[in-house]
Amino acid sequence: MEASSSAAAVREQKRQREGGAVPSMAAGKAKYKYLSIADALKAPGFRVCIFATVIEIGAAFRSRGTDFTLTLRIADQSRTSGISVTFFANNPGLLPCVRSSGDVISLHNVEIKLLHGEYFVTFNKRLSSFALFGGMVSTEFTPYQISMKHHGSELDNQILTQMRLWLVYHPPGLKDLELQLWNIKSDSTFDLVCKVLHVCQAPSGEWIFYVWDGTDTPATELQTLLDTEAVTPTPLHPEEVPLPREVLCTLPCVGTVLRVFSNRFSKEILHLQKDIYWARFCNITCKQEFGMWQGSLLPSSRIRLLSNEDGSVVERLKTYDGRFATQVHREPMASLHKTSNITDVEFQRAGYTTLMESLTHGEVTHKFKTLVRVVAAYPCQGKELHSLLTGDYCLRLTLEDPTARIHAYVHKDDAVSFFGGFLTLAALTRKMNRLLGVPEPEDAEEGIAGGRNPPWIWCCLKSYRLDKYDPWGSRRYRIFGTEIRD
Repeated sequence: MEASSSAAAVREQKRQREGGAVPSMAAGKAKYKYLSIADALKAPGFRVCIFATVIEIGAAFRSRGTDFTLTLRIADQSRTSGISVTFFANNPGLLPCVRSSGDVISLHNVEIKLLHGEYFVTFNKRLSSFALFGGMVSTEFTPYQISMKHHGSELDNQILTQMRLWLVYHPPGLKDLELQLWNIKSDSTFDLVCKVLHVCQAPSGEWIFYVWDGTDTPATELQTLLDTEAVTPTPLHPEEVPLPREVLCTLPCVGTVLRVFSNRFSKEILHLQKDIYWARFCNITCKQEFGMWQGSLLPSSRIRLLSNEDGSVVERLKTYDGRFATQVHREPMASLHKTSNITDVEFQRAGYTTLMESLTHGEVTHKFKTLVRVVAAYPCQGKELHSLLTGDYCLRLTLEDPTARIHAYVHKDDAVSFFGGFLTLAALTRKMNRLLGVPEPEDAEEGIAGGRNPPWIWCCLKSYRLDKYDPWGSRRYRIFGTEIRD
């Protein structure tokens, strides 16, 4: 009898470890005992059932063997920081395909493990199963993806409703740390939900992510020193080598494409190189270099892939669609209600064109009207400018808008009309300082001259080529039909 009892105990222990969450049956319906994540952590090595929300979505990869693997992070009321769940399957189509962070997952017969002091959940492809449900905005009780061997429980709808009610007041992610490009700040850490348009490795070995969310980065304050332009011209882009034209032409023409730099390889790069994904860059930082924004991944930064149906993604696409629908809202966000009237242009009725729209224009020659800031000029001193009006010199201006930076030239034939006539040295200097945002002497005396903030101005540009055998490589811009007012 004692031997029989011992054998039964061994069988029960084995059943709990290998399939302890097998449902009991009552009136033909399956019953599962779902544990909170906190309670499940008290049973490492045992198979349990969990209902939780997905707060982070990983990417599918081939494991060291023949399987494919995917990691999600799930949370519930008992453990809002969450816990990782690792899935394995023979092919990627059998792995969970989560539409949006905040969706709900039902897990059956998964095992809690402890490694290096950290708990995680493992999914056994033979014994475990899952079902995915819409999150807090959904009213459907039918899962949108269900694995083989998964059977619903009579309590599923009740638990799903409770989970969705909790999500209404506790949405996944820390929204107070989530920024968009239009309100980023220097040297602060934040999360950025963005579309990853391109990934490449720089000659220095750094990885560069080209990301976009449909908004514009803030206009930066520039250094007052301008005498270095002759030796070291203001750079046109943060990266060492400009993008090839075929890549450049795939970028959006409205909204800033931010360069995010990383000195380490991450497994998400393999996915991001193959296709265009939305992603959440967690705990990144930004700084200004030469008046241009650039992001950086920190040692603690993470990249989480998002689906196009993620709530944050849908929100950003809706905002961009509203912006793109009107001509005025396509203009630089920093210029709204701040456009100066210090220039007159010939094309008064012409529409607005971004610099990126011209850079990606199908023909080398292109005439358009744009709204830009003059971030640098060479020459910029009154004496040299005066020689420009009477000699064979050329003025080079560095223009920027939220989409790009270019060099544009004022040729000798256009110089007189650009400055509004043959002016004195003092008048030329005053007009150039207004374009460059150089503070007036009285402001400098009051301590206001910490830097330059060039005004937004309208100007007319046209592109041309220097070499017919290399039209795109020799493409240049010149300013025409534009006059600086007194």
